[in-house]
Amino acid sequence: MMQKGFILIICLLLATSHSFSQQQPSKEELQKQQKQLQKEIDDLNNSLVSNRQNQKQYLRQLAIVQRKVALREQLISSINKDLRRIDDEMYSKEIEINHLKKELDTLKQNYAKSIVFAYKNRSSYAYLNFLFSSDNFNDALKRVAYLKSYRQYRETEAAAIVKTQDILQQNITSLNSSKTEKTSTLKTQSSQLKVLEEDKKEKDQVVKQLKDQEKDIQAQLKKREKERQQLNKALEAAIKRAQQEAIAKQKALEEQRKKLPVNNAANETAKNNPTVKSPKTNEPLTGMVTAKDNSSRDYSVFESTPEGRELSINFENNRGRLPWPVSGGVVTDHFGKQNVTGTKLTELNDGIFIGTQIGTTVKCVADGEVTMIYDLNDYQGVLVQHGKYFTVYNKLSDVNVTKGQTVKAGTLIGKAAEDFDGSGKIEFRVMNEKGKFIDPEKWLKSR
Repeated sequence: MMQKGFILIICLLLATSHSFSQQQPSKEELQKQQKQLQKEIDDLNNSLVSNRQNQKQYLRQLAIVQRKVALREQLISSINKDLRRIDDEMYSKEIEINHLKKELDTLKQNYAKSIVFAYKNRSSYAYLNFLFSSDNFNDALKRVAYLKSYRQYRETEAAAIVKTQDILQQNITSLNSSKTEKTSTLKTQSSQLKVLEEDKKEKDQVVKQLKDQEKDIQAQLKKREKERQQLNKALEAAIKRAQQEAIAKQKALEEQRKKLPVNNAANETAKNNPTVKSPKTNEPLTGMVTAKDNSSRDYSVFESTPEGRELSINFENNRGRLPWPVSGGVVTDHFGKQNVTGTKLTELNDGIFIGTQIGTTVKCVADGEVTMIYDLNDYQGVLVQHGKYFTVYNKLSDVNVTKGQTVKAGTLIGKAAEDFDGSGKIEFRVMNEKGKFIDPEKWLKSR
């Protein structure tokens, strides 16, 4: 009975420990997260050192400092989670230690009683008297078996005491280790909080510089707005051409199918329209997509072929998981209407601007086909079609693809050019078949 109680307590403690581990990230996960955050912060600090040498890069400096403050806050949040994890572990260990101490006291008391009883009945006369007082031979055998089991019970009790003492010592050692870890983590937290205050002061300094240089920034924004409007006209014309080509291709396929015999037409339709699954229902979509099609997808002329439909579905299925067009850098300008911190200025962005090193390789984010390569003032750009979706890679110094080329995710598109403020920068956009711009950061994977 005593052993069953001991085992039950150990099982309950293990279950409690398991529930704690399920409720929060593990130590390894938190350490990995903190290491990644610190690395990105260090990279931003290196970028900031080089940017300070160019007094025209006000907006990029602000973006870097803001990103650094956000990452520092995430790092401190991760450290706080680590502290909660340590506190939970310590609480669990303290409960376990208290249970083990009580169990050990009970085991010692019972063992002491059995020793006293054995001492009082240690003489051979008492042993023989216990056996010869049996009513019959079977009763005597039972008394011999009882004496053996009682001896084994005492030995088991002694082993249980030793085992419990070992487990107790292990938990005490683990608790002391957790206390040491907590002390170290608290020092790290305190250090990071101080650095966060320094980062915020640095941000305030950059904002003050922005206020002093508001006229220069306004000139930069006007130039960017002019480029935005020029690029939008070029993209609108390119998408219209792509729509016309898709319509012409669809009509040609329909005319070709009409000329075929009935059986051949059915075979040709099956051949040119392999099964593609809907991202919503996971049901197969077969045959030509038309305006009267009963599938869950809305009609798009860019999906009139199975290839175009498959590219669209693949692009949609990777929403939030698309790779970034550049391996490093920081988003200096986000999507939509943005207020320039510290000034009354605003800017309208149809995509995102990513600050990076001049000459950094720019890669395609998904499978598709190059629809247009264009020159815009001092830069070049590439438009890639992914079924009914389009991605734009603007502000390139070199282009490594050609119009009509089939590209894959990771295909080298070109290299980042030097922006008018002297920094390396690219613009990345996402569009649908109607020419509507979509927030790219919702499609790209988290860094």
